[in-house]
Amino acid sequence: MSKKMLLIKHNTENGAGLGKYYRERGWLVELVSSIAEVNALIVDGDWSPHVILANLGLSDGKILDHLEELQSHVNFSEWIFIVENADPTDLDRVGELAYDFLQKPFEQKRLDVLVARAYRAARCSQQLENYSSSSKKQYQINAYLGSSEPVQELKTMLRELTNVEISAIVINGETGTGKGLVARILHYASDLRKGGPLVEMNCAGLPRELMESEMFGHEAGAFTGAKSRHHGYMEQADGGTLFMDEIGDMPMDLQAKLLKAIEDKKIRRVGGEREIPFDAQIIAASGIDLKKACEKDEFRKDLYHRLSVFCLSLPPLRARKNDLVELVPNIIAEYNKKSRKRVTVIPDDIWKELMNYDWLGNIRELRNVIERCVLLSTDETLPRRWLQLRDYCSPTQETLAEERSSEEAYRQVNGNNRVTIPLDGSMSLEEMDKHIIRSALEQNNFNVTETARSIGTTRETLRYRIQKYDLKAAN
Repeated sequence: MSKKMLLIKHNTENGAGLGKYYRERGWLVELVSSIAEVNALIVDGDWSPHVILANLGLSDGKILDHLEELQSHVNFSEWIFIVENADPTDLDRVGELAYDFLQKPFEQKRLDVLVARAYRAARCSQQLENYSSSSKKQYQINAYLGSSEPVQELKTMLRELTNVEISAIVINGETGTGKGLVARILHYASDLRKGGPLVEMNCAGLPRELMESEMFGHEAGAFTGAKSRHHGYMEQADGGTLFMDEIGDMPMDLQAKLLKAIEDKKIRRVGGEREIPFDAQIIAASGIDLKKACEKDEFRKDLYHRLSVFCLSLPPLRARKNDLVELVPNIIAEYNKKSRKRVTVIPDDIWKELMNYDWLGNIRELRNVIERCVLLSTDETLPRRWLQLRDYCSPTQETLAEERSSEEAYRQVNGNNRVTIPLDGSMSLEEMDKHIIRSALEQNNFNVTETARSIGTTRETLRYRIQKYDLKAAN
């Protein structure tokens, strides 16, 4: 991406040398000398530079008098002013509105440092806005795919919840049902919280000895290794949403401290002496039933009652199998794009197998199955052989008979040519793909045409795989 600079100089002859200097260093530079020219570029021309380097006074007025209006057209531009004998009032306004300023005389190195910093700030602001915009679009209510009755009820609740200010919400659901997705929808689809941060904390992924520090933060010297101040998850989420996943794994003593922080809306860093105001929506998720955990004294009742202002229960995939009709094509399209595949056909026998399976791992398991099938596909059809939905550890006699029949049919068509792949997790999906292509090439003496025919793909696709994995015949 080109680095863009706008030079606003009261004398274009004086600015020409500076423009040449930055062009030689890779900048795309525009040079103007009046407010009218600035408006022509920014307002009428819709040109948005990363850095604007400007004199205060121009031939037709002060740039400061137009700065706020101009900034509305260049949201991600950073202004640097070069001033000489400036009025103190103007300097105060410059300090308030601009990224920085330099007073003449100054060294070129000093200006270079400011320009580099301003460019990084402009790019960072733009990237954050792009990320925020994509997140807002990605995590709207319809991002939770499905039209079954349980999903429709869930979406109705989500619409209600995103329109009101609720201090805490509990999300219950089996692993893989989309608790994280629902938390992001509750944040980004809400006009009340989406302008603030969404901070995610996985209570199951933090060691006990670090959890308090990560949650509340710590001061420098609070414990061995605490070399500087650390802002914890709760402090980071101030003004937004704190998503606490697997909260059922939080130790009981920390549950008491969390309850006090939520009740008082204040936190105290580990080793700190003062309390810090805290205001964030708390979304707590758990794969276990927190209400039952309270009955077994495995979760604090008072914390549960404080968090459960509203409870959402996410349906397992086996309770909404009709949603597979929407879920499967969407997931296939996602992995087609990621792996440069072109799967578009789902045979009836595959649909039947998908519908008959219980999906104990829910959406996460479904995504894994589809990813494997798409990655190992050789044409437009989703391959049935890579579904692997049966329990191969304890197959029934009926399953064994079906497998023997399928294996015999495979041998009749393909002879003894076969590829064996371990399914114990020792090979990644990409390694499996590479292994299949290499084995097929070896069986066909690296004849591309014959190999493509034997595995049911095109020569172009096979050549792409050969180049990708650097598969060449040994000399």
